[in-house]
Amino acid sequence: MRKINLTFTLNGKPYDIEANPGARMIDVIRDDLGLTGTKEGCSVGECGACTVILNGDAVASCMVLAGSMQGADILTIEAMSELKLGNLLQESFVEEDAVQCGFCTPGFIMSAYALLKKNPDATRQEIREGVAGNLCRCTGYIQIVNAIENAAHHMREE
Repeated sequence: MRKINLTFTLNGKPYDIEANPGARMIDVIRDDLGLTGTKEGCSVGECGACTVILNGDAVASCMVLAGSMQGADILTIEAMSELKLGNLLQESFVEEDAVQCGFCTPGFIMSAYALLKKNPDATRQEIREGVAGNLCRCTGYIQIVNAIENAAHHMREE
């Protein structure tokens, strides 16, 4: 099978790799690059566990073909501790007990990051809508919304 060349930036680092033309973004991130923080839950774009930031937007990486990575700027959960807002979100998830089993947490943090980058003054309703594509079977969502709201509050104070 003939491979495609991809040049992109992932978590601030430039990459120039070959990938299978039918590969999905999650396959490249997890299998080719070894970044396993992005989880694959449903493989059909319904659960949000695989959420990454692609050119500023939260996307389900299981639904994006690798070719879409060409020239793109991509962030995964691995970058969050190095980014002010990402770090605030991670700390807030711990403080608000928004982490139960943890499987969905990376996707929620990525969706929240994209939301708050665009709308740092998001209301509780906007936060709920912003993470509506992410499913959690453990927390009941209240702690997650509280954590995102808390991170937004801290971000605005700084």
